[in-house]
Amino acid sequence: MFGKKKTKSKNVNGGHFDTLISRSTEIKGDLQFTGGLHIDGKILGKIKADTTDEDAIVRVSDVGEVNGDVIAPHIIINGKVNGDVYSSEHIELAPKASITGNVYYNLIEMAMGAEVNGNLVHSKESVSTATVTATDKSEQKKATKEDKKAGKTRDDAGDQPELINLASH
Repeated sequence: MFGKKKTKSKNVNGGHFDTLISRSTEIKGDLQFTGGLHIDGKILGKIKADTTDEDAIVRVSDVGEVNGDVIAPHIIINGKVNGDVYSSEHIELAPKASITGNVYYNLIEMAMGAEVNGNLVHSKESVSTATVTATDKSEQKKATKEDKKAGKTRDDAGDQPELINLASH
């Protein structure tokens, strides 16, 4: 009656997952998909939803692992991701989620116990724009380092999204 209401994940795509990467499967290389992708195994490469599929969803289970960027409108993570995560619609970080990288999101839901070792960046960009950001990430890091060496401040470097550094808290 007076306790917290527990919310369940919204069933985008009707809760249907077209593709399953099983626990005993390891994929090396980039993966592009439409519909739903459920990962129980290990992926060594970038995961990217087709830009025309606004309902695409990736779910990394508690035994799943991704070593690379994840780019999709809807993302649910309860396993490990070593890379940046780009969600243009909604991202859910479940209690066993562990992300080593930045999270770019529009809406975020984070359960107690979830870890993000990187920055949370609120953005209303589309997935296609996030893809460009992911591709140009190394160039941006170089520019930022050069700006710091040159003594430029954040205002001198131009408009940038607000960053929340969780590692310093």
